Amino acid sequence: MTVKKLLHTRMRVNDIERSVKFYTEALGLTASRRHTSPRGAQLVFLATPNSDEEIELCQMPPGAEPVKVQPDLMHLAFEVENLEAFAAAAAKKGYALSDGPTKTGSGSVIAFIDAPEGYEVELIQKAK
Repeated sequence: MTVKKLLHTRMRVNDIERSVKFYTEALGLTASRRHTSPRGAQLVFLATPNSDEEIELCQMPPGAEPVKVQPDLMHLAFEVENLEAFAAAAAKKGYALSDGPTKTGSGSVIAFIDAPEGYEVELIQKAK
């Protein structure tokens, strides 16, 4: 037996509104729904264009241990049509690249941008 499909990936954050602002402004994701979990955590689901999977942001109730993201623990990767144009638009909104752009052996171009809490986001312009 195998799973049917990936539905969402959950990421804990300390400041949910700051994180929602980053993912919606810098990446163009959409907050598809919000609610409070039975444990009192604030949850926001983010929809990604052309994808069924969502990202679930979770801020635990007051008193919970703060999130401490280890360097290079994990990252999200998104395809962009034109990395140079995407980076310029993000920079105008205050979200500069943290690394790259770098051409890969396959001819794709990659770059990174840092999300709140220290999560890393990879941007990929695939080779044509």
